[in-house]
Amino acid sequence: MLTGKKLLAKVKELGDVSKSDLVKACGYVSSKKNGSNRLNFTAFYEALLEAKGLSLGESGKAGIGKGGRKLSYIATVQGNGNILVGKAYTALLDLKEGAEFEIKLGRKKIKLLPIASS
Repeated sequence: MLTGKKLLAKVKELGDVSKSDLVKACGYVSSKKNGSNRLNFTAFYEALLEAKGLSLGESGKAGIGKGGRKLSYIATVQGNGNILVGKAYTALLDLKEGAEFEIKLGRKKIKLLPIASS
């Protein structure tokens, strides 16, 4: 599979060919279980964007999880009085199981301050 400047050069070289031929020529083809070929259009277009300097970001970063929803950075008090902080937020902060926080209550906000582990 071509990437970077080589990908851009190949696309320019091929010029006005079909999209399928372009994807094949750049090597974005994989084999299915039945032996036929699959054209990987998404991988091709992502590599093309990256080669042009546009990054879609790494999966799981920038507040976008598997479902594609963006983090709102808003927490809601549940019916039982608890406030739930989701996995996406703890992953952004690279928090591990057992991490402890001191809770500071302000007039209009709550601060969670990590307690240094010894």
